[in-house]
Amino acid sequence: MSAWHAISPAWEVPLPTPAVLGEERLQDFRDALYYPIREFLAGGNPYDPAAMFAHWPVRQDFNLYQPYHLLLHAPFALPGYRVGAVAFTLFSLLLLVALAAVAAHAVRRYVPVPFAVTTAVVAALLVTSQVGKAQLYVGQVNPLIALGAAGAVLARRDRPGWAAAALALAWLKPQYGFPLTVLLFARGSRRVAVLGTAIAAAASLPVVVLLVVRGGGIGPFAEVVVANLTHARGTDYGAVDSVTAQRIDVAAVLFRVTGWVPSGVELVVLAGVLVTSALLVQAAKPPIADLLTVLAVVVCVVHQPGDVLIAVPAMAAVAALWWRHRGGPGWGAAGLAVLALAVPFAYLYTVDSLVGSALGSRAAVTVDGVAVVVAWGLAVVAARRVRAT
Repeated sequence: MSAWHAISPAWEVPLPTPAVLGEERLQDFRDALYYPIREFLAGGNPYDPAAMFAHWPVRQDFNLYQPYHLLLHAPFALPGYRVGAVAFTLFSLLLLVALAAVAAHAVRRYVPVPFAVTTAVVAALLVTSQVGKAQLYVGQVNPLIALGAAGAVLARRDRPGWAAAALALAWLKPQYGFPLTVLLFARGSRRVAVLGTAIAAAASLPVVVLLVVRGGGIGPFAEVVVANLTHARGTDYGAVDSVTAQRIDVAAVLFRVTGWVPSGVELVVLAGVLVTSALLVQAAKPPIADLLTVLAVVVCVVHQPGDVLIAVPAMAAVAALWWRHRGGPGWGAAGLAVLALAVPFAYLYTVDSLVGSALGSRAAVTVDGVAVVVAWGLAVVAARRVRAT
């Protein structure tokens, strides 16, 4: 029932026109997948904001996704818009079920639970939660990235080849791929980090070469990249000091809570979170180290509430193991970290509306951001006290 409710926007959404640019249903599918791929297939450069706004009914520019994204998701942009939207939404639903299966596998490493039952329960919770529904409602590519990130973290020791391929999927958005690669390298999975990055680069290279040739050389292509970054920094939904942005990383949460953000804070946060987490994950017990890894990815650089999807398998494993060790040192902090991280999943639209009307615009995003940052802090405490044996 939850799945049916979550996928229904795919066939209810109106066809994109300039008159309905404010439509939130499937907006990421429209702006970050369907029309960028259409622009690419038509011979243009989708990374050029001016070209995208001139040629297609999009509201947001196409950010610097890995170029292989334009080939990987091309099947969903070949048919008509509604057929592509429905197909992509159903595919994303299957990816959420696959993520639930990965979570079940993570739990079974520590607790002997039935795999099929655990997968079904986690999948049902996912598509019922605010985060899970949002992936299908907005048409995000996060389910694929979450599956890649979780797979890279869980398979890095037993199956490094598969882990490298999974990391390449996580690189689809560089704000996932870069910090995750750094932390995997710090945890000793150097082969996974290097090979996964190389796979992503190799997959993107043919697209980059084609765009460079089309654009008339490296210089014009670099100018498009600069224009893309400049446009992104000036948007209300991406800037660190925007009151309407949905960012939940440390820098944005600092601004949302205090109204103040010092110059260069984003680079300081990126370095501080990664260094702190890298030092702690090396000696922490695996499920807590996994949780700290994925939380560090989310809070160190630009991320939104739906991005906590990558933490689902680690959350499930820590929660299962916490029950067995709940009286031990550090496990209280671990349990509280999972509880805090559950906040973005638990929010419902009605609650969001009530909180927003009482506390102001985007209040729920601030609550989510504070909860996720607190969860990272608690994971740091847990990682210091619960050591691997």
